[in-house]
Formats: sequence, structure tokens, C-alpha cells
Amino acid sequence: MPATAATPDLATPDLAAPESRLDRVSLEGEALTRLSPLLEADRAQAVADLQDENRFRPASGGQGPFGLRLSIRQGRLVFDIRAADDAPLRGIMLALGPFRGLIRDYQMLVDSHILAMSEGREARTQAIDMGRRGLHNEGAALLVQRLAGKVEIDFATARRLFTLVCVLHQRV
Repeated sequence: MPATAATPDLATPDLAAPESRLDRVSLEGEALTRLSPLLEADRAQAVADLQDENRFRPASGGQGPFGLRLSIRQGRLVFDIRAADDAPLRGIMLALGPFRGLIRDYQMLVDSHILAMSEGREARTQAIDMGRRGLHNEGAALLVQRLAGKVEIDFATARRLFTLVCVLHQRV
């Protein structure tokens, strides 16, 4: 019998359930450079938004909520997924190559945003913000695609994680 609103598909995890979410996210690795105030604000906002609402469930299972340590090692994006007691559950490594162009464009938009703000060009700042939103959508879609079969996430969570990937990339 197909799943309906009255009879949910029990094989598909409820991504709204507490066991299908992150309760902590950290960026790992040495900060070799200071973040600009805008990137620091982006990082803080993404973490706060993730703490408020996210949908995250490793395909390999495990009981959530989960912890996530993001890092870049040997040119790869590393998702170190942890259990509630911080025990390692799963490590996922993704090549950074497919993300590099988006990360580069994100940094250019951040730099342009800072310049536009310092010059008091509000219309330009708003246009750049629209471009950043579009870039976040592209990055989120790529992240969902690259994590398919490994981690189930919703689009809003992917957008926030993409922000953290960009910020993390600025630290190396």
C-alpha cells in the first residue's frame, strides 16, 4: 500500500524527528587567517540557524541528534559525523574540486559586498546580496547531490552547510 498522509512510509526516516538532526557543528583546523567581519557574521549566522532548525541523517543510520565536525584535509571536504556522546559514527570525504568555482565566486561576492558597504552603495549591496543568495542555492544543490546516498539533508540545511564550507575554505 503506498504511503499517504494517514499512513507514512516507515522506511523513510522523518527528517523532522530529533534523531534526524544536528545538535552541534564545529569547524576543525587551524585558522591561518582572520576572517573578515562579514565572513565571521556569515559563520555565526549559519551556526545559529543550524542550531534552530536542520534536517540531517546519515544513510548508515545511527541515533541522533548528531554532531558534525567540518574540516578540509588533503584537498578534501571532511564530514566527521558524531553520535550524541561524541563517539565517531561516520566520516565522509568529498573532493573540493566541484565546489571550488562556487567558493571562489562566493569570496568575490563577499569582497564586493564589503567594498560596496564601505562606499555606501546600498543598491549595489542589495544586488550583491541577491547574487549571494543565488550562489548559496547552487552550492546547496551541489552539496545535496554530492551527499546523496550518504546523508539525507534538506535544502535549508545544505545552504547553511555551504556557508560553513566557504568560511572553512577561507581559513586554509
